[in-house]
Amino acid sequence: MATRKEIGQQIKTCRKSLGFSPLILAQTTQINKTTISEIENGRFTGPFDIFERLIDVVGLQFQMAPKKHSLPDWDEIESLFLEED
Repeated sequence: MATRKEIGQQIKTCRKSLGFSPLILAQTTQINKTTISEIENGRFTGPFDIFERLIDVVGLQFQMAPKKHSLPDWDEIESLFLEED
């Protein structure tokens, strides 16, 4: 699953590729420019419907995927428990 920061970066990349400034995107989506900045910087924790409006305009969509669990590689396990001097 992507982090908020990764999602925001992808939104920003799409916005720029469309030639939209944050102000144009704010006017188009009726989302405050400050909120768009928070989303693009991975700091937004507001309602999902705001995300939906924003990603729709830049041509993205959310997808659900089963959660993946991963274990560290055996060679990495020892380094996880090393004590620093």
